[in-house]
Amino acid sequence: MFNETVLLESKSLRESVATRTDVLDRVRVLTLLPDGMHVTTAMVAVYFQVGMEAIKSLVKDHRAEFESNGYRVLTGTELRSFKDLSGIQSHTPSLALFSRRTVLNVAMLLRDSEVARQVRTYLLDAEYIARTQPVDNFVPTAPEPLDDRIDRRITHILGKSVVPMFNALIESSGEQRKELISLREDVQRIERKLVQHDVRLLRLERAQERQPLTGVMAAMDAMNWREFEQHVAGLLSRDGCTEVVVHGGRGDRGADITAYAADGRRVVVQCKNFAPYRSVWSGEMQKFLGAAKVQHQAEVALYVATCPFSQEALAIAVEYGVTAVHRGLLEAWSAGTVLQVLR
Repeated sequence: MFNETVLLESKSLRESVATRTDVLDRVRVLTLLPDGMHVTTAMVAVYFQVGMEAIKSLVKDHRAEFESNGYRVLTGTELRSFKDLSGIQSHTPSLALFSRRTVLNVAMLLRDSEVARQVRTYLLDAEYIARTQPVDNFVPTAPEPLDDRIDRRITHILGKSVVPMFNALIESSGEQRKELISLREDVQRIERKLVQHDVRLLRLERAQERQPLTGVMAAMDAMNWREFEQHVAGLLSRDGCTEVVVHGGRGDRGADITAYAADGRRVVVQCKNFAPYRSVWSGEMQKFLGAAKVQHQAEVALYVATCPFSQEALAIAVEYGVTAVHRGLLEAWSAGTVLQVLR
């Protein structure tokens, strides 16, 4: 079995396990920015319990490797757009963002951190098990009631049959070893996504069954679509908008709410009270964009959702001037913060 320090020296080994970001949450919970995808340098330092200079020094020494795993620095227009879309309050001229994969990369390189050492240990334990576990072609005959979900049955087959098969092939392969390792990683990535999906579903089910709804977002999660549109209309009125009209339902032509900002600009709003584990996708954003800009001549276009937006949807919003009010920004808006675009 590998010693955890081997990750510090072997870039090829780091690359081979770069997708195993699930191990981060086994050591400590990694808090993400409201976009649900990134953390700042300060947040990375807090996670690893080190100073910010240690993280900055690591970035300086391994920047190309970090950038290949999702590290980027926002400036100018891109930074302003990210602040508006994510609700981040920052007065610096640039903002460094780390993806979960980049945070794992930090864990594999950071020497003076007990948290990083624990992450490396978990990571190599998981890799060792994946490489050495024997092939098991067990096929369940009478699954328990909880295993009736198709995603759980697929996860079981991937973990018990497909991955071990790749392990055996890799151990005995020659020229095809690299291709087989790549295929195994793809299968393991699918397996992890299915597990994460199942965990999210379980959390939602348990929350609905056992926990009372409290807080701003919990109250909105409990609303139906009509109540949610009325809530957003109330926020617009609170922030100085006039002639606020709720059109929700069939025949709204893509505009759930129309209004006029305090300075007279025409406001068009799309409201979606989706489950928090969902995302607004690019096609949904494109559809609203056409309705808001072409049919309704919106000068201020707001897409308000109780869930995150996909990266593609956010990119479209930034390019064409739509304000994407995601779950985190919606919570702040409901709590009293005025949207920048309405000021």
